Amino acid sequence: MIEAAQLRRGMVVDLDGALYECIDQSLIKMGRGGATVKAKIRNLDSGAQFERSFNSNERLQDIRLENRRVQFLYTDGDLFHFMDLESFEQPVVPRDQIGDAAPWLIENMELQLAMHEGKAIRIELPTTVDIEVTEAPPGFKGDTSSGGTKPVKLANGVMVNVPFFVETGSILRIDTRTGAYVTRVKGA
Repeated sequence: MIEAAQLRRGMVVDLDGALYECIDQSLIKMGRGGATVKAKIRNLDSGAQFERSFNSNERLQDIRLENRRVQFLYTDGDLFHFMDLESFEQPVVPRDQIGDAAPWLIENMELQLAMHEGKAIRIELPTTVDIEVTEAPPGFKGDTSSGGTKPVKLANGVMVNVPFFVETGSILRIDTRTGAYVTRVKGA
């Protein structure tokens, strides 16, 4: 059990028999009254997000998740298949639990899978992924690495703004948290 004031981003709590992940929280201190914690939380079963307020001293049941090192195998419609690298079990995670991470999953990628009572709850991607550019408009003579950006299409279908010198076939390092270009790993 924790007090609501101890709630932090990424923590999982049990509210009314369902698991919720804290996405963001802020402590609001009133003049003479007690403090209130305003938290943005996500239901780990349905994916629904909403805000909820707690008294700062309200007790919440925190949940410990078991992290497993897994390898992404493939996707089958709305189901994502992984393999536990220790037990070789193959957990399946529905698309709604993958969320915004889905485009960044690459076959054979190793990542963390959080489990609770044998059920996959969420995945934690590596901070960056290396991915190929499949479509890039041509650069122009005189374009430099610091002269601006252009949109390119990656192998996963995501559009990213990159410097003018990036060409089709280049391998780029992309930040999975923001979807932003980091650096060119290999030129075309």
